[in-house]
Amino acid sequence: MRVLVFALTVALAASQQINLVPEFAAGKTYVYKYEGQILGGLPQEGLGKAGMKVSCKALIRAEAQNTYLLKLADPKIYEYAGIWPKDQFAPASKLTAALNAQLATPIRFEYANGAVGKVFAPARVSATVLNLHRGILNILQLNLKNTQNVYEMHEAGAHGVCKTHYMITEDAKSHQITVLKSKDLTNCHERVIKDAGLAHAEKCAECQQRFQSLTGTVTYSYTMKPTDAGVQVSEATVDEIHQYSLFNTITGAAQMRAKQTLRLMEVQGTPIAPDNAQYSARGSLKYEFGAELLQTPIQLLKIRNAEAQTAEVLQHLAANNADMIHEDAPLKFLQLVQLLRAATFENIQAIWNQHKTKPLHRQWILDAAPVVSTHAALRFIKEKFQAGEFSAPEFTRALLLGLHLATADPEAIQQAASLAQSPKIRAMPALHEVIMLGYGSMVAKYCAEVPTCSADHLKLVHDNAAEAIAKGKISEISLALKVLGNAGHPASLKPIMKLLPGFGSAAAAMPTRVHVDAILALRNIAKKEPKLVQPVALQLFMDKNLHPEARMVACIVLFETKPSVALMSTVAGEIEKEPRNEVASFAYSYIKSLTRSTAPDLVNIAAAANVAVRILSPKLDRQSYFSSTAYHLDLYVSPLIAGAAGTAFIINDAATIVPRAVVAKARAYLAGAASDVLEVGVRTEGLQKALQRTPAADENADRITKIKHTLKALMNWKAMPASEPLGSIYFKAFGQEIAFTNIDKTFIDNAIEQATQAAKPRARQLLKETVKALQAGISYQFAKLMLTAEFRRIVPTAVGVPMELGVLSAAVTAAAVNVKATATPPLPENLETGILDQLRKTDIDLQAEARPSAAIQSFSWIGVNIVLIQASVMARGKIHTVAPFKVAARADFPRGNIKVQILPAEAPDHVAAVSFETVAVARNMEDHPAERVISLAPAAPSSAQSFIPASIQKSLCGKVPYFQVKGCIEVASHNAGFMGYNPIYYVVGQHSARISVGRGDGPALERVEFEVHIAPEKAPEKSVRETNPASGETQEENIILLKLREYLEAGLKKSSSSSSSSNSTSSSRSSSRSSSGSSRSSSSSQSSSSARMSRGHFTHGPFEKFHKNQYLATEITSKASSSSSIEALQRQAKLLEDSIAPAFVIIARAVRSDRKLGYQLAAYLDKPNSRAQLVLSSTSNDQWKLCADGVLSSKHKASARVGWGSECQDSSATVKAETGLHESNPAARFKLDWDKAPRLVTTAAMNAMRACEYLPMQTAARLAGIAVNRAENKANSVVIIIALPTKRSADVIVKAPRMTAAKLAMPLPFALPVEKDGSIPVLQDLDIQDAIEKLDIRAVIQNFDADAAVERAIDAVTKVLNEFEKAQNEQEI
Repeated sequence: MRVLVFALTVALAASQQINLVPEFAAGKTYVYKYEGQILGGLPQEGLGKAGMKVSCKALIRAEAQNTYLLKLADPKIYEYAGIWPKDQFAPASKLTAALNAQLATPIRFEYANGAVGKVFAPARVSATVLNLHRGILNILQLNLKNTQNVYEMHEAGAHGVCKTHYMITEDAKSHQITVLKSKDLTNCHERVIKDAGLAHAEKCAECQQRFQSLTGTVTYSYTMKPTDAGVQVSEATVDEIHQYSLFNTITGAAQMRAKQTLRLMEVQGTPIAPDNAQYSARGSLKYEFGAELLQTPIQLLKIRNAEAQTAEVLQHLAANNADMIHEDAPLKFLQLVQLLRAATFENIQAIWNQHKTKPLHRQWILDAAPVVSTHAALRFIKEKFQAGEFSAPEFTRALLLGLHLATADPEAIQQAASLAQSPKIRAMPALHEVIMLGYGSMVAKYCAEVPTCSADHLKLVHDNAAEAIAKGKISEISLALKVLGNAGHPASLKPIMKLLPGFGSAAAAMPTRVHVDAILALRNIAKKEPKLVQPVALQLFMDKNLHPEARMVACIVLFETKPSVALMSTVAGEIEKEPRNEVASFAYSYIKSLTRSTAPDLVNIAAAANVAVRILSPKLDRQSYFSSTAYHLDLYVSPLIAGAAGTAFIINDAATIVPRAVVAKARAYLAGAASDVLEVGVRTEGLQKALQRTPAADENADRITKIKHTLKALMNWKAMPASEPLGSIYFKAFGQEIAFTNIDKTFIDNAIEQATQAAKPRARQLLKETVKALQAGISYQFAKLMLTAEFRRIVPTAVGVPMELGVLSAAVTAAAVNVKATATPPLPENLETGILDQLRKTDIDLQAEARPSAAIQSFSWIGVNIVLIQASVMARGKIHTVAPFKVAARADFPRGNIKVQILPAEAPDHVAAVSFETVAVARNMEDHPAERVISLAPAAPSSAQSFIPASIQKSLCGKVPYFQVKGCIEVASHNAGFMGYNPIYYVVGQHSARISVGRGDGPALERVEFEVHIAPEKAPEKSVRETNPASGETQEENIILLKLREYLEAGLKKSSSSSSSSNSTSSSRSSSRSSSGSSRSSSSSQSSSSARMSRGHFTHGPFEKFHKNQYLATEITSKASSSSSIEALQRQAKLLEDSIAPAFVIIARAVRSDRKLGYQLAAYLDKPNSRAQLVLSSTSNDQWKLCADGVLSSKHKASARVGWGSECQDSSATVKAETGLHESNPAARFKLDWDKAPRLVTTAAMNAMRACEYLPMQTAARLAGIAVNRAENKANSVVIIIALPTKRSADVIVKAPRMTAAKLAMPLPFALPVEKDGSIPVLQDLDIQDAIEKLDIRAVIQNFDADAAVERAIDAVTKVLNEFEKAQNEQEI
């Protein structure tokens, strides 16, 4: 009996258990009221937002088992652009009417156990409308379990398959079931997402551990009532939020929020009639992308005839941007790009045929086609080149961008492959390389979007590599490896390993550069599959039989796989036992530089590197500067979620002085992503081989000897083999190699041939044509259009419309140039072959006028962007600049005179304008004139107060008095700062600044002149001071001149007279101490140093000057060169302008309608006395001058004096340098004397001396090995003596007014080629005074020979190196 009672109880409980399966009973129509809205903007209320709303009745009826119909009744679409929540949604009546037929068409869907299956609809229902139906069906997606109330699962939906959390509760009183469902939209696989411009960006998971720049979540709340067969959904609400912030801020993130409500109104018996058209399968619940990427969210174009509309935009650009760029030209350019994206190949071809003969139109089409990124545009570029309608430079520029920016899919990959195999392309090696690299990048982009992409897309490259290996074609093997490296497909690992030493049999026959290329090809694979690459890179690094360069490159790849602490410790242990210093130095420096890394993705490897450094011996830290080295430096700022890193690798070879490879890389971090922005590498493997056949490869030679032998080998580069490359250089952008070139003997020959083209008939002919064109006048218009940035991300929302965020920037630059030349005497009609000689005898007058201008517009947005409607919050910035100028130049070659005049040019109202605004925009295709645009910042109430005013309107003007040029800057700002102290409130709104430049109210500025007179026979008339007696100087202008004078004098006249006096008593005491000290000097420099220094004090002997005409004389006196001293020469002739014609004169002045103001710089050369003088003076009636005198008295003495003030007499400073002996050692003495130093200098010196009194200078000097004595030396004078006790050491003595400091026996890094008697063998044949006497500046300029100058420079360097080598050898002996 008990068993029977228990069984009945269990049966009763089972019968009362609710079946949690949503039910739509057969024969019934369920009528729901539906509303879905989406709004974007900042989270704070009171700011502008934009969005849209859809409301309707949703009718659901079972058509067959597991098959249902959904029909929307009374649909209405609204748009919103206003201040939330004050403003209301506005009906988009015209758009609703246009879509009504599609919206009212019933769709069919599969539904079983709460899961939505396939969706069916007639073909006339667009993807946009069907996505709105999916938004309703997505609410019905319920995976309810009878056995669990709280559980997690991965559930399919409109966003993809995402992690979902369920919680089910039952209310016994109301007999209702409540279901709460939430999804983490950042934790999805098979996620529905569309990106543009982000294919090569790496996801930095470590950067997003603390903060994610883009987050998304959606919560569902259901109220259900039990039925006989399941549960009935009576009400459902959905709340979805996406938040994006470029920086780690709490309140500054932009949000996109979607809400849905579905409420059961009634259950009817009225059936739903399906459409008469055929229903076809249209996918599942997943959002279906349409043409979202083809249109930009900054403008909504209704494209009726793409060809005609494109031609209209081209004509508008030509008409409004001829002389000066219009400020909205970038917007028109974006419109052109959008139209071309919607155009077919035939449309683009027709547009090209219509405008290809018009230079500006042709250039704009060529600028726009690569950034269109469609199959039609890529086909257009390919076919027009094959038809011969593009020049090679035009095709290269278009294709380089087109391949890397094209939308990557199998069709585009096939186009790139067919282009690479074209015979015309293969006949042009440089183009073939560019296309192949672009092909690999396109495969990488496609595989980034489709991770399951097939390796068949690289079959062409794999086959090419196999064929090249079989035939031994090294260049083709390297190209294939670079393409595989760009693609970064894991399936390419096996073909690459065939060329790696120790892994493939083919590797043994390959040169080192192929091994290096193969190892580098693993880098992009390592980013996807580090565990596959890590053991390969480790084995290569451990292989001590491998070439050191290959091992160091393997080390780079190994560390990019981010090894663990254990693996890094293993590497450190191997480095300890490494026999090759180059490899050990490189690996150690790389590990040590990584220990300082703060980048989030390198945190673990930095910790591992710190462990490894402790294992390694400190002796590795004392490597030579010429050793192989790696540098890494980075900075990451967590609150900004941004950072930057720089890495450099220098791979040296112990055999030669030239590095085998140098690589520099820049990496950037932003908003949770990272990318290798730029990488440049230079390799000299061929040059290394060539040098190893010369004495430069002698491993026993010292560094200087290697340098000398290397220079000799480079001078004989013509003897190097032409069959193999000497070096190579490559460029990478965003981790993709975009170009490379091999430098060989043929390449150098061609470069030299191009550089020396001026001596050939073709160049002469070109020069003749240029001269003729200049005489006739040249009018040229240049324009360049650039899409500088396009980054977009599109993700679906629960409502069925996508959320898009992105950045877009475009720039247009242009210049209208007019140039005309006049020759006196006129050049003949038929120019002779000696055109250069004719030009040297001609006075040429050149008139040029140009109006360069530029416009940049940038946009960033978050919102809805579909074909029918756009509703987004947008920030847009604008920059517009115009810089017109007019120049007249005259070159009188016979007289050596050049004159340049800057003339007033007609300026626009504003030469520069910058604006930034944040707006909410809503517009739809059917009612475009009703576009709604409002500022995000609302109007400030009258009672509002804030730290920064909510509205600013300021204008600041100033003028340059003499030049009568007036400049103004106008600033306007309207923000929402009155709402609170959030920084974002001060950013939103409208901000602008404009700069205008014009003439002032006084006499007009006529021109600014610059003149150069080279070696004139007499002082030019224009170098004489000018004055205009008809108009006197105004008080204001006198003040200007006085201030200019004060700046140059720097307050000289207020220096104290006491500073210029000298203390003869203290000087004599110092001299006596010096004399007594000199008597204790010894022959050995080391013992002498120790004898002269005791407890930090020292003594030293006198400095003995060399005689004028010999190195060492028995009687050496200071009178030997007194006749040619700078003081004596200045007594004879203070200024040389009265007796000698200047070597050159430079005049700069401004010419006004009433007077002139300017300065002239004249240089004079007194050849007999080896004296040079520079004089800077005013061209007005002013006695102020700045004079600089220099005299070379002999081989052993040079002096210079600078004076300024009235006739250069107010103040002066003198510097003397002379050679001689100090305590029997060769030495040089430098002496600075001054008179009335500028106040700025004296003040700084006094402050420095006061600071020294409070600082432990004596202790610091003693620790540095510097002896300091207090002394009363000559005031207003500083003396520095540098003596050489040996060729590898130096004594340095500094005598200041109040102290004497010395550093004795200071070691030098190399031996100096100075003999014991002070002679320098390398300079014995150099007679500077004779060279000065024979100097003819004009002849030097006219007969300058670059090749001869290079030869002489190399000879001189070689001689110097010979002497250094000789000194080094003697010192070692």
